[in-house]
Amino acid sequence: MLPASILAKKRDGKELSEAEIQFLVQGFVQHSVADYQMTAFAMAVFFRGMTAAETAALTLAMLDSGVRLPRDHHSHVQSDRPRVDKHSTGGLGDKVSLILAPLLACHDVLVPMVSGRGLGLTGGTLDKLESIPGFTFQLDDNRRDRQLDSIGCFIIGASDQIAPADRRLYALRDVTATVESIPLITASILSKKLAASLDHLVMDVKVGSAAFMKDRQQATALADSLVKTGAKAGLPTTALLTDMDQPLGMAVGNAVEVNETLECLEGTGPHEVNELTVQLCAHALVDCKRYKTLTEARDALWESLRSGAAKERFFKMIAAQGGSISGPLPLAPASEVVAQDSGFVESLDCERLGRSVVEMGGGRRKAEDSIDPEVGLEVLVRIGDKIDRGQPLIKIYNKNNAANLTSELRNAITLTPEPVAPRPLIIDTIVHES
Repeated sequence: MLPASILAKKRDGKELSEAEIQFLVQGFVQHSVADYQMTAFAMAVFFRGMTAAETAALTLAMLDSGVRLPRDHHSHVQSDRPRVDKHSTGGLGDKVSLILAPLLACHDVLVPMVSGRGLGLTGGTLDKLESIPGFTFQLDDNRRDRQLDSIGCFIIGASDQIAPADRRLYALRDVTATVESIPLITASILSKKLAASLDHLVMDVKVGSAAFMKDRQQATALADSLVKTGAKAGLPTTALLTDMDQPLGMAVGNAVEVNETLECLEGTGPHEVNELTVQLCAHALVDCKRYKTLTEARDALWESLRSGAAKERFFKMIAAQGGSISGPLPLAPASEVVAQDSGFVESLDCERLGRSVVEMGGGRRKAEDSIDPEVGLEVLVRIGDKIDRGQPLIKIYNKNNAANLTSELRNAITLTPEPVAPRPLIIDTIVHES
C-alpha cells in the first residue's frame, strides 16, 4: 500500500477503505507519511468530501493514534455511572461548560470534560477557569480519577497523547485553508470526545455571525455529520443548533464570564445561558436514561440550580483542581457605552465585539499570546430590546483609556425605529437514532 496511490484514489473521488485511512493516519503519526502527503489528503477531502463510512473510519483512526481515558477509576466507586459530556463549536460569551459539568454531576453521571483554549474571537474554557487563582487543568491519572469518583466531574486540558494525529493534522489544515471541511471537523471533534470513553455526547452547534458556521445549512450539515458519525463510532450524540448572532449572556471575557457563571449557578444570571445549559443537560440525562422525559429532566436540573447544589459542586471541582474562589473575581476599571438615540436593537456586530476584547488583551491572535483575565465586556442589550437615549448599552472593563473603544463598540449595535422580534435561542435539535 503506497500513500501516493491512496491520495490519487481520493483525488479521483473514489471511496477509501477503512484500511487505507488507517494506513495514512498511522503512517502520519509514525512519520512514514510526510506532512506534504497528509496536506494533499486534507485538500482532497476539502474538495471531494467524504462518505459517512469514510468519516467514521477517519475518526476512529485518529482516536487510535493516541490513548483513551480509562473507564476504571482509582477507587472503583460507582464506576457504572454513565459518562457524558458536551462540546460546543464556539462563540462569544459561551460559558456553558463551566455550568454544565457540575450541574450534570448532581444527577449521578460522570463528566470527564476535556477542553481547550481560545483563539481569535472565540474564548476558551481553560482560559476562563485559569482566571481563578490557583486553578490547574493538569491532573495526574490518580488525582483525576479520584476527583471524578468523588465529585463527578473535572475539566482538564487535552494532553499530547489524546488523538495526536488530530493535533498534527489541524496544524496543517490551519496553514492550508482546509479547516472548513465538515468531515475533517467531525473527525477532529469526535476523536477527542471518544478518547474520554464517553457513553453519551451532546453537541452545541452554533450558527450565526459569531459562529464558525455562518448559516443554518452549514450548521445543519455539520450537526448531521456529528450525530451520524457518533452513532457509527458507538457514541450516541444529540446536536442542538443554537443562535450565535449575539453573545450568549452578557459577559464576554474571562473573569467576567466566571462571575456570570456564579450567577447562573444560583439560577439567576442571563436566562438564555441557563436555558441552553439546562436543555443540553436534559438531553444528556434522558439519553442515558437518568430521566424518562425532557420535562422531568429539566425540572430536576432547575431545582439543582435554585437549591445551590450545582454551585456547591462547582466550588468542590475548583478546589479539587487547586483553585480558590468564594465570590466574584476582580475586574479592570469599568466604563459605559450609552445610546445616543432611542429605538430597537436590530443587530449586534459580534465580530466587532470580539475583536475589541482581543485588542484589550482578553483574547489571543496567536496561540502563544498571553491573556489578561480582568478585561472584557458586558453587553447589556439583546436583539429586539427597546432602547432609550442615554441608556447603557455595553460595560467595558479595560485597564487603559476606554475612550478609543467607545465609538467602535457603539457602532457594534444597530438600532432601528421599528420593533424587532427577538431571536430564538435554540433553532433545531438533531437526535441520534436509538
